Amino acid sequence: MSKPKIAIVVGSSAWAPSQNEVAQRWQKKVAEFDGFIFTAAEYNHGPTAVLKNAIDYAANEWNKKSAGFVGYGSVGGSRAVEQLRLYAVELQMAPVKSAVHIAWGDFLAVRQGEKKLEDLEHLNQAATALVNDVAWWAKVLKAARQADAVADEVKAA
Repeated sequence: MSKPKIAIVVGSSAWAPSQNEVAQRWQKKVAEFDGFIFTAAEYNHGPTAVLKNAIDYAANEWNKKSAGFVGYGSVGGSRAVEQLRLYAVELQMAPVKSAVHIAWGDFLAVRQGEKKLEDLEHLNQAATALVNDVAWWAKVLKAARQADAVADEVKAA
């Protein structure tokens, strides 16, 4: 009787290196950035599976980086953004308080050509605050990551 073949599946790149070339390219791309602004459609009271999958394909590459959110949907994507904030914390990111929530009425008005996105002043103000906050935290966290790297080098020497 032959031995059965058993595959060991690791569900996260946090625990084992990805073998998939596409996943490796994605991880390298994520690693290049110091902060992120996620745009999320709300689908079934949460972010889309495609976005969640993209987040999950990288793990350590998100660590100690800033995160901000733009949500759109029935309640401005707030339920999707709420879940994304939890994911960000679990990934050791620093989610900022500022966010852009595009309510369904505003979304439809823009989509139907009745308004331009830049005409919605409340969204412009929210976007400015979001970009400023993500950029500030990205700069601070980059300096902290660099200081950690220097400290690690000194310890290793």
